[in-house]
Amino acid sequence: MDKISPEKRSRNMSHIRAKDTKPELLVRKALFKQGLRYKIHYHLPGKPDIVFPSKKIVIFIHGCFWHGHKCKLDHSPKTNKYFWMKKITNNILRDKSTFATLNKLGWKVIIIWECDIENHIKNIINKLIRIIV
Repeated sequence: MDKISPEKRSRNMSHIRAKDTKPELLVRKALFKQGLRYKIHYHLPGKPDIVFPSKKIVIFIHGCFWHGHKCKLDHSPKTNKYFWMKKITNNILRDKSTFATLNKLGWKVIIIWECDIENHIKNIINKLIRIIV
């Protein structure tokens, strides 16, 4: 049983950001600090978080729960399990379709997971620099 009312749960869920999330901002600031310039909110399938148009590289920063990463940050919902399993499964299928579309259009797709950002931000940025430059 959920410990909070449906109204409060709905309000909480409505405040979860889709863009400019903390992990996304951390990566963007680190890339900018390294002198890399990028676009955000670029019109491409799947709405990539960071885009390097001249290099045809897109970066998606995925929340572990929302995209079914199965790591320490991911957790199974205790209520409304069927709804959440369906939602996350649909997210995973949509991601695969989006990545395939972007690849067909000639874009290189990079996925960064939320759990990796907290502990390995320097390594992630160094790898991105090697790929982008």
